[in-house]
Amino acid sequence: MIATVLKIGSILAAAPVGVYACFLGLVVNRYFQAHAVYLHAAQMTWFKDLDFPEMFGFLHNQVTPFSLTTTDGETLYAWHILPTGLYYKHESELLSESAGFASDITKRRGFELLRDDPEVVLILHFHGAGGTVGSGYRTPNYRALSAGKPDKIHVLTFDYRGFGRSTGSPTERGLLPDGIAAVEWVTKVAGIPPERIVLFAQSMGTAVAAAIMEHYALESPATVFRGTVMVAPFVDVPTLVATYRIAGTIPILGPLAKFPALFSYLSTFIHDKWLTGDRIAQYVRANEANGRKYRLTFVHAKDDFDVPWTHTPQLFWRAASAAIPGGITFNELEVEKGSIRRDLGEGGTVVEWQTGNGIIREEIVKYGLHDVIMGNSVVTVAVMRILDSN
Repeated sequence: MIATVLKIGSILAAAPVGVYACFLGLVVNRYFQAHAVYLHAAQMTWFKDLDFPEMFGFLHNQVTPFSLTTTDGETLYAWHILPTGLYYKHESELLSESAGFASDITKRRGFELLRDDPEVVLILHFHGAGGTVGSGYRTPNYRALSAGKPDKIHVLTFDYRGFGRSTGSPTERGLLPDGIAAVEWVTKVAGIPPERIVLFAQSMGTAVAAAIMEHYALESPATVFRGTVMVAPFVDVPTLVATYRIAGTIPILGPLAKFPALFSYLSTFIHDKWLTGDRIAQYVRANEANGRKYRLTFVHAKDDFDVPWTHTPQLFWRAASAAIPGGITFNELEVEKGSIRRDLGEGGTVVEWQTGNGIIREEIVKYGLHDVIMGNSVVTVAVMRILDSN
């Protein structure tokens, strides 16, 4: 009897270990990794037609669906979203047009309103993992982004390759030309100069935006946009998987992170590492070295269960350290931040760091989760602050 109980107990004890071992086997598989990182198979807009954004709460022809083409031949699905105030001024013209997908967006009235106004600002939007341009909290996010100047701020959002109706499959190497295709459309087709372009990114999109920022900052001649707002960013994929907990409670690879050598070995099997911290540091160094102005804002909610808020202070440190000759340690910077940090009570904390050429801002709000925050006023004001800066 005792032997039977012990045998059953040993089996029950070994079962979780076996399951976890099988999970680790999946983790190192490239196909599994792609779906875990990008979640592109989860559309989340199955019963709605993206070609008719009215289904997502927009006005008739407030949004123009169209496509972008990448240099390597992929077709990306995109939305151009008019700010509500501007739509109201031109409502009769927009109502007279047919709705739906635009095979030639340059013939649409909405595009003309973007191209022909010398005071227009465009938010180039990089969404997070999973879903499409119309999923979840993304539609309230677009409204929050343009709310600060509802007759001037347009939004361009697009689905990366492999997402929604876009062709191809997502990879780190592939998403860079996706972002470049969006930038090239904005600057060359719509004719919006970089000083009137703000990059907004959330979650996985912050990694894509960082790659785009670095790419253009290192070009000759360099291109620096008006500013960037990153919501719920992460340092890199290895750090994210080491800190990620399901529902903020159950760690995935956290137990292995306690064994640095083992975790470092497993990290070599991560194919798309998205080294955002390195890219942001390089972006800051390039701008400081060449005397170019830049604005970089990080926003994170403390109750974010998907990407722990502790990633944002790490990224803030990487950016600030890159602006200081010889750098600064994380702990030294935390001491410096203590003297300039503003405590907003239930609103969280704010640190604004001025460098020789840039402003780096860290906003840690107490509430907002991972996605809800995108429709909150902190996003609206972050954009307004960048536009009002010199």
